[in-house]
Amino acid sequence: MKNKVWLAIFLAFTLLFLSASFYTLPFYVQKPGSAFALDDIVEVDNSTESEGDFSLMTVSQVQANIFAYIWAKFDDYQVIYPIEQVRNPHESDKEYSVRQLHLMESSATQAIEVAFKKADADYSYTYRGIYVLNVYPDMPAEKLLEAGDRITGIDDLEFKSSEEFIEYVSKKKKGDTVSITVDREGEIIEEELTLKAFPEMPEQIGLGISLVDDKSVETDPVVKIDADEIGGPSAGLMYSLEIYDQLIEEDLTKGYNIAGTGTISSEGEVGRIGGIDQKIVAADSQGIDIFFAPDDTIPEDILKKDPNILTNYESAAKTAEDIGSSMKIVPVKTFDDALEYLESLERQS
Repeated sequence: MKNKVWLAIFLAFTLLFLSASFYTLPFYVQKPGSAFALDDIVEVDNSTESEGDFSLMTVSQVQANIFAYIWAKFDDYQVIYPIEQVRNPHESDKEYSVRQLHLMESSATQAIEVAFKKADADYSYTYRGIYVLNVYPDMPAEKLLEAGDRITGIDDLEFKSSEEFIEYVSKKKKGDTVSITVDREGEIIEEELTLKAFPEMPEQIGLGISLVDDKSVETDPVVKIDADEIGGPSAGLMYSLEIYDQLIEEDLTKGYNIAGTGTISSEGEVGRIGGIDQKIVAADSQGIDIFFAPDDTIPEDILKKDPNILTNYESAAKTAEDIGSSMKIVPVKTFDDALEYLESLERQS
């Protein structure tokens, strides 16, 4: 009889554990991810090889269940974010993923521009259309469009920018019909949609999408980037360094394992990113020698709200000290700052 009671208790706890594992909370947990060597991701035709490695850093970010939430509460290097701080309003899991992948592609494109300009190599841009990031519920686009679609024309007109597209649609009235041409992974779709007012903004008429420009860059030599499912813009700096290293004869790494993080603008400016503490922990665990951290400037209005906020570099340096890391943390504001540091390095013996 006792065995049956214990068996029932065991089964009840097992069922409770499994149920709790599958039940997600309205929070995301961000924790240390991995380092990915960029010579496995980036390939420039006829490139040179380096003794060391440039690596991009990732964080792991998943929607929390009860166990992940509790674990994160007791781990100094896991951070809990309310879901509304991670995803846009009305944004589905798929739309969030598409947005992150597009941010990565845009970051890689800007990194190519920075590296090719520095190497005085040939590149040019081609406009590919309007890239759909989100589709709003109860709006005309919901019947037809998906995140990741490219709108290549409207009413038989082609546009050279999203601004032209928005200006054209803004002149329409509620109830007007437009014909749109959509490219969905090579499949061309043509459909008519009737414009409607946004439920939360009745004065604004539209299709009901959030959008960005979609551009591709053509280069000589050709650059191929296979980032798989790595999303977000934070690898921009490291992409630019890896591409430039493959374009020139000199070995920028000088035998070191070099990682870092930071967005990159087409002018070579390095921008602030999230999750730098987690990236420092991950980099240290994977034997990184040198870590580039954005030396960003905190705006005055944000400093007033949070006087204790740290720059990315300050946070990275503090985390490295706290975990006893021997990594060299290097502050950079621009691509040229990183190059200047690398050119001053003695070769690894």
